[in-house]
Amino acid sequence: MKKILLVTDAWAPQINGVTRVLDAHIHALKALGYQIVIIEPGQFRTVSLPMYPEIRLALFARRRVAKMIAEIQPDAIHIVTEGPLGWAARAACLRRGIPFTTWYHTNFQLYVDIRLRGLLRPIYALMRRFHSAAVRTMVSTESLKSELESTGFKHIVIVPLGVNMDLFIRNSAPPLPPLPKPVFVYFGRLAPEKSPEEFLKLKLPGTKLVIGDGPDRTKLKKKYGEGNTFIGYKRGQELVDWLSLSDVFVFPSRTETFGLVVVEALACGLPVAAHDVMGPRDIITQGKDGYLSEDLSEAAVKCLGLSPTDCRKKAEQYSWEHSVEAFFNKLIFIR
Repeated sequence: MKKILLVTDAWAPQINGVTRVLDAHIHALKALGYQIVIIEPGQFRTVSLPMYPEIRLALFARRRVAKMIAEIQPDAIHIVTEGPLGWAARAACLRRGIPFTTWYHTNFQLYVDIRLRGLLRPIYALMRRFHSAAVRTMVSTESLKSELESTGFKHIVIVPLGVNMDLFIRNSAPPLPPLPKPVFVYFGRLAPEKSPEEFLKLKLPGTKLVIGDGPDRTKLKKKYGEGNTFIGYKRGQELVDWLSLSDVFVFPSRTETFGLVVVEALACGLPVAAHDVMGPRDIITQGKDGYLSEDLSEAAVKCLGLSPTDCRKKAEQYSWEHSVEAFFNKLIFIR
C-alpha cells in the first residue's frame, strides 16, 4: 500500500477552500486503498495568526517535522501550504534529498496586501522561492498557471478541482421559510479578501441572502443588517437547502485561484454573477451559466434569465474523481 504524506498548515477546525479540497482528496484516496498520513498544526504548539484567530500556526516545528518524516518513511510527500509546517517539511526534504510536490492554493500575497500595503512584492518573491524547490507545483486553473509562469515560477502542472454532485443538487422543496423573490445569495468567508461588502452594498430587488462567517461578520451585520439577511455559516444539506431558495449567486471576490463556491452554486442550478477575474473566468461561460462584469448589480439581474439546467451541466464538468486522479498522477514517488 502506497503511503502518501500530506503536510498542511490548514486543517480542522478551519473551514476554507484548502481544507475542503483536502477532505475530498483524502476521502477519495483512502477509498482507493492508499494510506494517507497528515502533518498538521494540532500536533504542535501553536499561536493564532494575527487577524485570523481561528488559524493556528505551528511553533518550533522544524526539527520535529524532520523527525516525523524520517519515522513515517512515506512513498510520496506533498506540501499543501506555505506556512511554518510547509517550510519545515521543505527544509527536511532538501536536506535529505527527498523529492516533493507543492500546491499553490491561495493568493496569500493579495490577502496580506489588502490589510498591509507594501508587502505584495516581498511576499510574492517568498512564495516563488518556496515553490521553486518542488519537482512540481500544482495549480487548479490554466489562468493561474500562465500567471505564475509569467513571473518566474517553474514546473507548474494543473490539477482541476471538483464538486460533490450528489450533495449539491437543488432541493425543490427545502424545509425553510420562503423569502421574497428574487433571492440573490452570497456564500463564503466574511473577510476583506472576499469583498463581501461589495455584495452588501448592491441595490437589488427581492432578498439579499448572506451565508457564511468570518472575522468581519459582526461589523458587516451591524452596518448592513437592515438590507441583507445574515444566517451564519451553513454546511452539508442545510447549505444546499438555503441555496435551493436562491436564484442567483453573486461572487464579488477578486483574489481567487479557483472558487469552489462557484461550482457548488452551479451544481445547485444557480447562475453566477462575478467579476472577470481568475477563477470565475476559468469556469463561467458568459451568457450561458453566468455573467462576468464590473457591474455586479447588472450582471446579477441578467442572470435571472439563465437556465438552471445549463448551470448544472457546467458543474458536471468538475468531478472530485477526476481531480484525485490528476493529483495522484502528478505526485512524485520516492520509491
